[in-house]
Amino acid sequence: MKVNEALAPAKVNLTLHVTGRRDDGYHLLDSLVVFADLGDHLRAGPADDLTLEVTGPMAAGVSAGPDNLVLRAARHLHPSRGARLTLDKHLPAAAGIGGGSSDAAAALRVLSRLWDLPLPGDCVVLGADVPVCLDPVAQRLSGIGERHIPAPGLPPLPAVLVNPGIAASTPAVFAALENRTNSPMPSKLPRLDTPREVASWLATQRNDLTAPARTVAPVIERCLSALHNARLARMSGSGATCFGLYDTRSDAEAAAKAIAQAEPDWWVREVTLNPPPSSSR
Repeated sequence: MKVNEALAPAKVNLTLHVTGRRDDGYHLLDSLVVFADLGDHLRAGPADDLTLEVTGPMAAGVSAGPDNLVLRAARHLHPSRGARLTLDKHLPAAAGIGGGSSDAAAALRVLSRLWDLPLPGDCVVLGADVPVCLDPVAQRLSGIGERHIPAPGLPPLPAVLVNPGIAASTPAVFAALENRTNSPMPSKLPRLDTPREVASWLATQRNDLTAPARTVAPVIERCLSALHNARLARMSGSGATCFGLYDTRSDAEAAAKAIAQAEPDWWVREVTLNPPPSSSR
């Protein structure tokens, strides 16, 4: 990939434990996060003014105005430098897979190269998920998302992402959460060598937002049911995207094809989660 391009990969919460709530209303999380080999693409070229064009199959409804996180990230990195930015959207918005945050992180990466500036250390002001998206590898995040450490020892995971085309409002999902002080993951995560081992261990963990998300967007239950033949089916983030883990890529490809045929209006993609570093789409 050229130095003036960056992939903004989908972020998937394999687990999401809500462990508390701060006085300012932000929730405390303990989450194992991985990234897909599929995402939005950001291109940047030199220009006197800062501009953004949004293209791609998921561009409809995405603002190219100053509220877009890509432009906010650019201004955060430098308040007056110019660049010609093109965001090619392939991920659905408000889907629980970090689309906007990953776009912002990609903007920081590509513009730091274009402008020869260091990455900022305070990008959490752009959103709690932006820091973890700056380095899109398997990570364990905690706090409100600002604390994150590498989580090595996971294999590549054949998977299917399913989104029913319904946005699940994150504030509404958190508002419907009944218990906000749940247990975290174990202090030391196990080494897991195969997709089957990963799925088996993840089955002992949780996404605490699943139940409240189902009340906000009941179609999430259909998404999980559609992934019935996966080793593990779970919702990512606050929804509505769900993921299924499979033993092999051919299993994931077959499942994605079957779901897309049964639900032609859904966004369905076969992906690899935690891909080798050189993999991208």
